[in-house]
Amino acid sequence: MPRLKLAPTVRAKPAKTCVRISDLTKKFGKFTALNDISFSVNEGEVFGYIGPNGAGKTTTIRTMLGILKATMGDVKVFKMDAWRDAVKIHKRIAFVPGDVNLWPNLTGGEVIDLFVSLRGRQDKARREQLIKRFELDPTKKCRTYSKGNRQKVALIAAFASDVDLYILDEPTSGLDPLMGSIFNECVLEQKNKGKTVFLSSHIMSEVEHLCDRVGIIREGRIVEIGTLSTMRHLTRVKMEIKTRKPVEGLERLDGVHDIKHGPGGMSFQVDNRAIGAVVSYISKFGVIKLNSAPPSLEDLFMQYYSKTG
Repeated sequence: MPRLKLAPTVRAKPAKTCVRISDLTKKFGKFTALNDISFSVNEGEVFGYIGPNGAGKTTTIRTMLGILKATMGDVKVFKMDAWRDAVKIHKRIAFVPGDVNLWPNLTGGEVIDLFVSLRGRQDKARREQLIKRFELDPTKKCRTYSKGNRQKVALIAAFASDVDLYILDEPTSGLDPLMGSIFNECVLEQKNKGKTVFLSSHIMSEVEHLCDRVGIIREGRIVEIGTLSTMRHLTRVKMEIKTRKPVEGLERLDGVHDIKHGPGGMSFQVDNRAIGAVVSYISKFGVIKLNSAPPSLEDLFMQYYSKTG
């Protein structure tokens, strides 16, 4: 009998690291802004970085950009030291801050051309396309621009640049929802090209829609990093139900929390491990309607920040 030929085993290639932060601590005098944080960002992914003002997001970004020197620890971008090799690194990144300040006597178009020229590669067709999509008048002086229009200038300059890493710190601050949607499209376009995006944001829907993984920072410490599905696996599910007979004794079930009654039925949260038992229990009361949904990123965020100790 002929021997069967086995198909060769195909092993997934390990993801290449674009940014690696190891045991990073940053102190300003006696104040510790970042306390021994470590995480990495892979090539080709959109990494979300969330936390309230003062949590350490911008300080992290400034160490990545080589603006601040780490008190302790290492920050590597493209396997280069963020502090010593900042000039080389900046040729391959585009940065958009949350509050953009521009030269008042230059036009928006002149500023865009200046930023793009610093990276050595220009695509005029791409530039014009982005100006049209973001509905920017590039002939106006920057001193006449609103905050939203200044933000558009920085975003157009970033996305018109052929770089490997986009570092975006609250980039949609001042933009209306329509322009926010255009921003989302641009981020996904860069991801599809294999580019890496590091996105710091307060807008939870933005992070949920765009990010492959999310890191949550609290008081200078990383409290969780992972995919949204991984984080949701560790959290509760929200349920809304309407039944023919009033549900009794639900509060005594293990894993049920935050029961609320309303004219349209009742809602509560359930630990994932208890979902089967809870559904079986409420079915005895004649379920008319049942809606369940995983927690939003905002729910996760507030859960981490409601914890004490």
